[in-house]
Amino acid sequence: MQRLSTDELRKLHNKKYRQQFECFLAEGEHLVLELQKAALTNPALLDSEIYVTESWQDWQGPFRKTVVSEKLMKQLSDTTTPQGIIARVPMVALRGARQASAERAIYLFETQDPGNLGTILRTLGWFGGFTCLLSPGCVDPFNSKVVRASMGAVFHVPMELEVPLTELRSRYQTIACLDMQGAPLSSASFQQSQCLVFGNEARGVPRAQLDALGVHTFSIIGSGDVESLNLAAAVNMCVYELNRAS
Repeated sequence: MQRLSTDELRKLHNKKYRQQFECFLAEGEHLVLELQKAALTNPALLDSEIYVTESWQDWQGPFRKTVVSEKLMKQLSDTTTPQGIIARVPMVALRGARQASAERAIYLFETQDPGNLGTILRTLGWFGGFTCLLSPGCVDPFNSKVVRASMGAVFHVPMELEVPLTELRSRYQTIACLDMQGAPLSSASFQQSQCLVFGNEARGVPRAQLDALGVHTFSIIGSGDVESLNLAAAVNMCVYELNRAS
């Protein structure tokens, strides 16, 4: 991974430049520790670089380290009170990484909320065994808000970006989605699901496109008065149910 100038590092807050330079920033001690842990099984992550202020200059790790001024750290930081340690991470090390080891997939259709995506990645990182597929139009998974919300799971969960919805039918024999009229998650057939499709927070997935995939529908049965569940909560329940019964 090529070294970036100070001006180029600042530009990594913008998706356009993250794509151009093929890297993103991960801020804080916890995220750097998770990055180091992930690098044990994904050597491509060893190409990361750590930027620290003087108070962190004794930090030990496998990555190249550069000491920067407090002023530059504030410019690189996306938080009100910077911790003083930030990693620059190569995106190529994470796209499609360890894909073959994942048994099932979660497909997110045009997910927009970075907190939702980060929370979903955190859940998938906890349970393991899932690839996260993102459709065109999804929020950038390397957005700093997503990275923080994932609590480092972004380094551990295999992801594929810009996956067309129509591609799923050729890849998975059993595809499922949630529907108010679907069978309960406790149904034995839910356990056969290889890919779970979740729609945009406001619009869902166009019905015609779901029908073309031949999806099986399931429902999270509730007894309250609230009309719908948060996207991340729905994914969490489905993933838990798949793991509970396996």
